[in-house]
Amino acid sequence: MATLEPRGTRPADAAAWSPPLPEAAGFDHLLVETPGLRTHVAVVGEGEPVVLLHGFPQHWWQWRAVAPALAAAGYRVVCPDLRGAGWTVADDPRVERETRLRDLLALLDALDVERAHVVSHDMGVITAIQLTYFHPERVRTAVQLSVWPAFFSFSPRLLPAFQHLPPLVWHRPGASLRGIFSDRYVAHPLPEATIEAHLAPMRRPEVDAAVRPLVRRTVLAEAVRMMRGVYRRRRLTVPTLVVFGRRDHPTTEELMGRICRDPERYADRVELAYVDDAAHFITDDAPDAVAALALDWFARAA
Repeated sequence: MATLEPRGTRPADAAAWSPPLPEAAGFDHLLVETPGLRTHVAVVGEGEPVVLLHGFPQHWWQWRAVAPALAAAGYRVVCPDLRGAGWTVADDPRVERETRLRDLLALLDALDVERAHVVSHDMGVITAIQLTYFHPERVRTAVQLSVWPAFFSFSPRLLPAFQHLPPLVWHRPGASLRGIFSDRYVAHPLPEATIEAHLAPMRRPEVDAAVRPLVRRTVLAEAVRMMRGVYRRRRLTVPTLVVFGRRDHPTTEELMGRICRDPERYADRVELAYVDDAAHFITDDAPDAVAALALDWFARAA
């Protein structure tokens, strides 16, 4: 069993971070040092490791309701702030397509985590996909939220899913990202305090400056590879559950059946699941459902 007594890791005083960390009961906060990176990690629970990879523009706090539910079921849940997000600090601001993957591998090594269940959302799914395809020995099971399987076939009906990207490609320092949490992407309006907690690290200049390179060099670069069929020429061996909110336009069961036809051609085991009354930010809309689906998948597919 993996333990969190890693090299280059020390407990961190949550009250000492700037801006202040949002409140979330039960978490311990660590600072993990790997070459060129000091990663903030929130952890909760004991047992088999689960790694949660946040989306954009979020950070560890995205998992505030999901992680404790996993921990209560007997897991050690690790929630890192990925490079360019949250309270993680990088010596070099440059970000390329696999930078976060290399960061994650170094983090797992530092934490002495040989294999983990991996749950990811939104931009975090890109790093999870790279991990499951190119380092499957590090992953027990995968749960990816709100993002299509990497072997999908492009359809013009997917274009509305990209309408939020142009402002991010041309993001100006200081420009607000509050519009991302509009009713287009959440099934239930988020309280102002919740939006502020998600966006708090944007007050850090290095996080604000990371928006453009993350979108251009990671999201778009990997999306092009997917649409060109790179992942349809590889095989996914990690058992993977793909979860969508039923109000996450334009994703529908009918469309997913079209763009992910014959999944057995590309993967050993993939299942799709849908959560009622949830949209893209599914961990805000339906955290209990996300936790329940993840726990069921860990038990059935590990």
